[in-house]
Amino acid sequence: MSEPVAMHMSDGLLNAPTSLLFVAVAVVGVGVALAKARGDLDDRTAPMAGLVAAFVFATQMLNFPVLPGVSGHLLGGALAAILVGPWVGALCVTIVLVVQSLFFADGGVTALGANVTNMALIGTAVGYLTAVALRGLAKRGKGGLALVAFLSALVNTVLASFGFVLEYAIGGAGGVSFGAVATAVLGVHVLIGIGEGVITAVTVTAVAAARPDLVYLLRGVPQKLELKA
Repeated sequence: MSEPVAMHMSDGLLNAPTSLLFVAVAVVGVGVALAKARGDLDDRTAPMAGLVAAFVFATQMLNFPVLPGVSGHLLGGALAAILVGPWVGALCVTIVLVVQSLFFADGGVTALGANVTNMALIGTAVGYLTAVALRGLAKRGKGGLALVAFLSALVNTVLASFGFVLEYAIGGAGGVSFGAVATAVLGVHVLIGIGEGVITAVTVTAVAAARPDLVYLLRGVPQKLELKA
């Protein structure tokens, strides 16, 4: 069961035309992120982006149990978007996915476009939009920020997995019925999203407690906001 529901799609799960389609989607999306990120990179964001990419890479290599025979790991889209913004965040997750695919065989090379689309583009965008929609709650203090980070990560995970389901519906080649894939992927990723939410909430509040000025989502929030433990 763990193989069909894995977010990192392996080679052979999508047919060639669908794989090429999402390579094109990923190239366009990452190109837009690259152009937009120039406006966000400054003395605070640039070093933070390196730390975020390293953290997402390390935590994606560590799985946590979800169900018997099924495990999950951090996707990192919401975490990256909250800390360094959506454009830089998308680039951070993209770099992680490319390195994992090319050097660690974690995610197929032919599925790299689909994996980038799901985790780096959909995940980061959805996580950031959710966080922005709840930003008023995040301004209230540490508890509010933790709740916003948790919910953003949960939504990011579930909708990123929906991207997987959509791609499989377009050109799935894994020999598993669409209904079985949709049920397994969406159901399991609700549980994975809870783990993602906990990791994201702990990480974001830890950074905010030490340096709230480094949290992209909190830019413009008066520093009287009490975030220290």
